Amino acid sequence: MPNSAETLKSKLFHQITKLNELQEEDGKISVDFGVKGGEIDKKSRAPRKLDFYTVSERVGQAADDVFQTVDELSKVNPTKVATAGFGNPQLKAPLDGPWNLLFSTAADASFSKDSKRGDAKAMNIVDAGRERITNVIKFALGEDGKPKAVEELRVKLAATAEGPNRVNLIFKYVAVKCTKLFFFPLRWTLYIPVPAPFIGKIVVAIRNVKNHLLRRKAEKFKLPKAFFDVLYLDESLRVHKTGEDNLFIQSRPDFSIQ
Repeated sequence: MPNSAETLKSKLFHQITKLNELQEEDGKISVDFGVKGGEIDKKSRAPRKLDFYTVSERVGQAADDVFQTVDELSKVNPTKVATAGFGNPQLKAPLDGPWNLLFSTAADASFSKDSKRGDAKAMNIVDAGRERITNVIKFALGEDGKPKAVEELRVKLAATAEGPNRVNLIFKYVAVKCTKLFFFPLRWTLYIPVPAPFIGKIVVAIRNVKNHLLRRKAEKFKLPKAFFDVLYLDESLRVHKTGEDNLFIQSRPDFSIQ
């Protein structure tokens, strides 16, 4: 007899707790910004997928347990149309609202106190009716108990539904909330626009033409499509997988692991 969704959820939450405890003992994968920091894949320029076995055998096995339970949970997904309400503010959308990150395989969503960028809490805010998503990263205080120079990142995305469970994404801009201007204490926000898909395609085309003219034996580069597929969704838990095969497990802010 297959396990119920509630049983699998409880199992999943305890596996994530165990994984976190093991990482506290054995260490977390240290990730810093960019390609050199291990955040972005050098070839695809997409977020790198973490290999938990690089920490230790037992951390890798604990992560595998999480993956297995997610596979089981996806088979009992109670929400048939996760994208309901996208583009229609009059409808109640099951994805709407804030979601706190519990676990991810994506390097750009992984933070550690041992890395240069430091520890942080990540969350996601969905506004389905207006077809907007905001990724929020709040950095932990410094060792002196004071906010760091970069206190928070907010990544704004346009989001559209493609079928019952897929959400396509277009990155719009990044808002960097700072606490200093040079050496002076001052709260201000830096807005960094993200190149539009059209510009990205031009850059990719130039790169491919350059490799062809120089007779480089390089694989033809393609601009990766940004999207995620919802694997499981109910009132308190959300699980999705991105186009780069990165897994995200999120819960409502007021939900606690039992």
